[in-house]
Amino acid sequence: MRKGIILAGGAGSRLYPATAAVSKQLLQIYDKPMVYFPLTTLMLAGVKEVCVISSPEHVDLYERLLGNGCQWGVDLSYCVQEKPNGLAEAYILAEDFLESESSILLLGDNLFYGSGLSGILQKCAAISDNFIFSTRVSDPKQFGVVETNEYEEIISIEEKPQKPRSNDAITGMYFFDGRAPQFAKQILPSARGELEITSLIQIYKDLESLSLIKLPRGVAWLDTGSHDGLLDAANFVRSVQSNQGLLVGSPDEVSYRNGWITSADFRSRIDAMGSGTYAYALRSMLSQE
Repeated sequence: MRKGIILAGGAGSRLYPATAAVSKQLLQIYDKPMVYFPLTTLMLAGVKEVCVISSPEHVDLYERLLGNGCQWGVDLSYCVQEKPNGLAEAYILAEDFLESESSILLLGDNLFYGSGLSGILQKCAAISDNFIFSTRVSDPKQFGVVETNEYEEIISIEEKPQKPRSNDAITGMYFFDGRAPQFAKQILPSARGELEITSLIQIYKDLESLSLIKLPRGVAWLDTGSHDGLLDAANFVRSVQSNQGLLVGSPDEVSYRNGWITSADFRSRIDAMGSGTYAYALRSMLSQE
């Protein structure tokens, strides 16, 4: 089984001044902190060992929020990224944690939700192949963009191109094998001084060891790294939970449904939460069983 990495660093400049004193991934998306969403996605894939990477001034806050993960039946560890030197640096920082095993890297400000998502994740996680995921967007200029041929084979990958060759944006979720730290060390800093994830993707592509999965229309992907994105995500989560009675981004629910914690532990945890919206949603879920 793969290990998981959540990259929760970065300056959060697009969300200033909200991020002047707190890490972006600790901000609230409706009734949960942002970091809950990538953690839940990893748990849906069956991942039980996760390393959270953040800046020196914030990593203790993540440890205070998430603990060692035992409340969800997972094993959480933490790593410091001294400066936001690029997404690919996550593999170098997590090298000892990964121990040459395959992994899933999730950006801390990405939200995935939809029918069939867990099946896609578990299928990909069960094998050691390398995958990137794309979804169609209206304005691809602000994302990494992947171009494919008629057989869905990758032709090109560009980072925030001025003239995109497609509308397929690369999402912040990457499935790589145990060579990722080794390859990341070979990357030279880009013009903006970062180790770009697109450079790592290109290495796997050049080795003909990379597959693309286009997320189906029923799966939503939200980048919450801007004020508009944060508001859109909060409204999305509120809408799904209020109208459909389904939880979004809940590690408590997933750990319970995966059988990683006992029913008694789950109920005890809910009782300790008080009477907020999140606790109410979990209680409602139990009452419907």
